[in-house]
Amino acid sequence: MVCRAYTVAFEGIEARTVEVQCAVAAGVPAFAVVGLPDKAVSEARDRVRAALTSMSIALPSKRITINLSPADLPKEGSHFDLPIALALLAALEIIPADAVADTTSLGELSLDGSLVPVVGALPAALAAAEHERTLLCPRASGAEAAWVGDARVLGARDLAEVVRHYTGQSPISPAEPGEVRADPGVRCLRDVKGQERAKRALEIAAAGRHHLMMIGTPGSGKSMLAARLPGLLPPLGAAEALETSMIHSLAGLIDEGGINRTRPFREPHHTASMAAIVGGGRRAGPGEISLAHNGVLFMDEFPEFSRAVLETLRQPIETGEVMVARANAHVKYPCRFLLVAAANPCKCGYLPDPARACSRVPMCGEDYLGRISGPLMDRFDLRLEVPPVGFADLDLPASGDSSAEVAARVARAREVQAARFAEHPTTRLNADAEGSVLEEIATPDAEGRALLTRAAERFGLTARGYHRILRVARTIADLDGSDHVARPHVAEAVSYRITGLKES
Repeated sequence: MVCRAYTVAFEGIEARTVEVQCAVAAGVPAFAVVGLPDKAVSEARDRVRAALTSMSIALPSKRITINLSPADLPKEGSHFDLPIALALLAALEIIPADAVADTTSLGELSLDGSLVPVVGALPAALAAAEHERTLLCPRASGAEAAWVGDARVLGARDLAEVVRHYTGQSPISPAEPGEVRADPGVRCLRDVKGQERAKRALEIAAAGRHHLMMIGTPGSGKSMLAARLPGLLPPLGAAEALETSMIHSLAGLIDEGGINRTRPFREPHHTASMAAIVGGGRRAGPGEISLAHNGVLFMDEFPEFSRAVLETLRQPIETGEVMVARANAHVKYPCRFLLVAAANPCKCGYLPDPARACSRVPMCGEDYLGRISGPLMDRFDLRLEVPPVGFADLDLPASGDSSAEVAARVARAREVQAARFAEHPTTRLNADAEGSVLEEIATPDAEGRALLTRAAERFGLTARGYHRILRVARTIADLDGSDHVARPHVAEAVSYRITGLKES
């Protein structure tokens, strides 16, 4: 007799169903796990044996075979412990086999039988709901999984509690969703003295999710400005929060099952490896660009990142997804983020100041910023030179709009875009528009078209640069409450594209 339990194997944010088959037959006593298990899965037999022993359940002197089907799908992680134990308990007729077959389970077993929380409970709950099964997981993971309202989630403290549940002695109560974590508080844009042009660029970037490059001397406020960008963005919608949380669940970043409606803000160090930024590693996990999905990725000291890392960003910026390719797997993660890059104008950082710049001016600046390739620079919609703030300006009172006031304008602009793209599911914001959709929504008036044509001819804009100016102009028009793209909107968009940086 073969008894079956069900669990999942993760391929990116997709949870593929795995059938755990258990057969107990006469023969030389053994406990084998087959079906492409990794080291952690192979060691499950020892953890399961010790957990059953702690419950005074002895394994029979027979040959026990556990098969993980499909056998050609690699199985990784310690969450296979619980489904293996359930299949074995059903084969030993300790718990009903039909009840186990209606459950998707995951969880790591301690030697005393307690259940240890594992990553991926949220995508596992989605897979269980798709197959109309109950999800059984450790109690610490139950609050996270319960956010999938279509799935019945049971959170157990230990294996003994699971046995009592299936034998009808003490049913487990369904898990409740964790609390929505409170907003940690935003830093107000009015804290930044001066830099009015940079504040305006932040507003445009937030409204249309336009990538922003800031170049300025050390201490000019680039990092300070970027840190205030999350306060300008609207909270995550329900679908966005679930999508983002699935990635964070796989990375083990969800605390106590709480879902955060605040958009992620990731700021990796410039020494981060390609696997840390793009994704990869032994389990092909998500990288920083995927952890910033639906949020902001801030890369300070942009030229200091390795050239390979920078060039790998080019395709994800365009497509909104990244494929992590390995010899035995190709894993796809979403990564639709707002990229904000900051850099000094040269290695010493004082290229514009004749009194402090090094003797290699201007070659030092060309060499330093030359680490950013033209095709990568071409993908930044907004390029901004951030000048240093004078000492006299630091003593002035706060000026300009607060983050709340700017966020209200951004929210209105995004509502306009949501209505505009309601019939285009792949297009969410102006930064996503392309082809006929872009021509329909962002075609400027006659004066605006003439200005854009002159700029394209004068500065040799690429086709990508031309279209990105149209997208930015459309966002500026949305912030202005205009139905049409006019000459002032095009002029402002062009001003952020044509700077002293690399023209394209």
